[in-house]
Amino acid sequence: MTTRTRSETVTFLRPFVMTGLEGVQPAGRYTVETDEELLPTMSSTAYRRLMTWFRLPAIHPDGSTTPGRTEAAAIDPIELEAALARDATLGAT
Repeated sequence: MTTRTRSETVTFLRPFVMTGLEGVQPAGRYTVETDEELLPTMSSTAYRRLMTWFRLPAIHPDGSTTPGRTEAAAIDPIELEAALARDATLGAT
């Protein structure tokens, strides 16, 4: 089985909440990674999504963060799309 990981950056203009993430997350840029597997097809190349990960800054018990250190949380990509749509709608005034 051949797998790949796609990476993209998403931007939230205001704080947001999503299942799988602890509490309210601050506005900002976040990396989203999607693991996919190659499907055995004869006619074309196709991939199936296995898991989507949301990268968050690693937070120490004292509340501080370390640049470059992240934690990954599994998320629902459909919920991510909805959260980004809500964020864009709230910005359209």
